[in-house]
Amino acid sequence: MVQPIFEGLIVDEKDQVVETGFVGDEPCYIVDDAGFKRHIPSEYVDRQIWEHMIGQIKGKEDLIADETAKMLGQDDLFSHALIESQLKNVDQQFESLQNSGIPADGRAYLGMMGFKVVINVHGDVIRIDQPATSSEEGE
Repeated sequence: MVQPIFEGLIVDEKDQVVETGFVGDEPCYIVDDAGFKRHIPSEYVDRQIWEHMIGQIKGKEDLIADETAKMLGQDDLFSHALIESQLKNVDQQFESLQNSGIPADGRAYLGMMGFKVVINVHGDVIRIDQPATSSEEGE
């Protein structure tokens, strides 16, 4: 069953956490618009966030694969190639993520790290706040 991917990580322009619900079988984010509850299909919002995240990965798959393999303690050629392959095909994984969602622990961790998405009453992403990263190259 399709579900909102970023549940609990999305706020409205007044910094109020956006609720989730369903219209029939369609999952929605529910934005309070001066008392009127706007139901925005979650796929519309989630896809905007997903595309933003993919944009940050594209062209950096090799570097991300290196760092991920090191963090996992799997700093070998096979692990690197497997991780890099998954990163290069990340745009094909949206549907799978819709069905499984991000585990509650993962969403809680993202929230604690400062990940937050601000949307307007129409479901357009206004801003994505993410944890800052640092590197030796300064990128």
